[in-house]
Amino acid sequence: MRHNIPTSHHSALKNSVNKDVSSAVILFVVSAVQFLTPFMLSAVGVALPTIGAEFSASAVQLGLVETVYIFAFTLFLLPAGRLGDIYGRKRIFMIGIIVFTVGTISISLAFTIKSFIAFRFLQGFGGAMISGTSVAILSSVFPPAKRGQALGIIVGCVYLGLSLGPVLSGLMITYLGWRWIFYLGVLIELFCLFLTVLKLKGEWAEAKGERFDVVGTVLYVLSLFFLIFGTLNQKEGGIYLVFMVSGALGFLIFLVFEYRCSSPILDVGLITRNRVFAFSNLATLINYAASFGIAFFFSLYLQVVRGYSPQWAGWILIIQPVFQSALSPFFGRLADRVSSAGLATSGMAVCTISLGLVSQVEVQTPMPLIMGMLALMGIGFGLFSSPNTTTVMGSVSPKSYGIASSFLATMRTMGMMCSMTIITLVFKQIMGDQPVSSETRSLFLGSMQLCMMIFCFLCMIGVFCSMVRLKPVTRNEGSRFVSFTDRRHSETWKK
Repeated sequence: MRHNIPTSHHSALKNSVNKDVSSAVILFVVSAVQFLTPFMLSAVGVALPTIGAEFSASAVQLGLVETVYIFAFTLFLLPAGRLGDIYGRKRIFMIGIIVFTVGTISISLAFTIKSFIAFRFLQGFGGAMISGTSVAILSSVFPPAKRGQALGIIVGCVYLGLSLGPVLSGLMITYLGWRWIFYLGVLIELFCLFLTVLKLKGEWAEAKGERFDVVGTVLYVLSLFFLIFGTLNQKEGGIYLVFMVSGALGFLIFLVFEYRCSSPILDVGLITRNRVFAFSNLATLINYAASFGIAFFFSLYLQVVRGYSPQWAGWILIIQPVFQSALSPFFGRLADRVSSAGLATSGMAVCTISLGLVSQVEVQTPMPLIMGMLALMGIGFGLFSSPNTTTVMGSVSPKSYGIASSFLATMRTMGMMCSMTIITLVFKQIMGDQPVSSETRSLFLGSMQLCMMIFCFLCMIGVFCSMVRLKPVTRNEGSRFVSFTDRRHSETWKK
């Protein structure tokens, strides 16, 4: 028996299938590039001794290899997000993949350490364009009911990149050479670019037609450059302290200018009037500032204090990111069903407990206990990150997705910078210019314990900041737990 199905039903079914396919492709592409950006950070870290030996690079130059990558990320995230809101997030995302690929190819062909550093900056610039738009694209494509799960998957891919970076890098360096790190990256990037061009249909530019804030961008980039450059070199004093002060003053001028600007790269109103957005980003800054230094300290602790080989130290350190990458998708799905801010607050509390335990680590602390601390930190960070991202993206209108996404990513990188700055200052106070060695391990342990106490205190503050979001909020604030925003987005998707 033949059934006549209305044409409109066929059309609706076809559109639904196409939409599901498009969403799956977008999720795959974004997950792949979100894997690559942290992978290039952690993988290159393991390859630094080999790269330094080939190029006869100094310690300062090797430090710049990693620093300029994060530096470029931090500088260009906000402008990239705003460009995506105005001119199209897919367009900026594609340009970012192209720039990132060009930078990766150039690094694989680098002939001096100076050219390596320059191409590394280019790679970071492309990564900023990718990170500044990818979360915004997902938030545009996935409705609120499914957004947490999608964001959880890409957060899991970020941690997967961090965890697999040292392992894959070590294998490639041993059997193929360090340049294969970048050859592998190029293959994945070209495949992502191919899928983006052929499969990603449509564009997302809710702020189309608005003016791009050139003056604000220049103020932001210069102020942040002076502030970070001065902070990284503050122990030298002199002109670097002037850079720090100039950067801080310039940033204040930037905020005042943006508040009065009709089309800013940073909508200051999102911070001053939207409590959920403001405290969610503050929680992100604090969480990354408190947790980023754990891998740094434990890498030295395991090798210098406990005498483990780099290979064994790497296998132990992988525990934290493995837990993060495995649990982030689950907590992302859970954030679609319960209070995402409540989950994020719980994650911050677990991180606080973990940091408190780490602050008590001694020379003879049992290794299973240390592994348990790393696992607990991974659980806490996974519990915090995905729900917190869902909270941030649910607290703004689609018009501001690019700004929200890039500002959140900026808070992450600024948190990393803050963490390393605190560590540098503590080392300077306790260890001075002495190297980390078996002879100075008591001083190193003292530095590690003090830093972990500071980080634990920061995380405690972060718990209270995160709890502010749990209070009832007004209709204008529009958060994940405010029915108005979810109703508005749900109605849009139903239409």
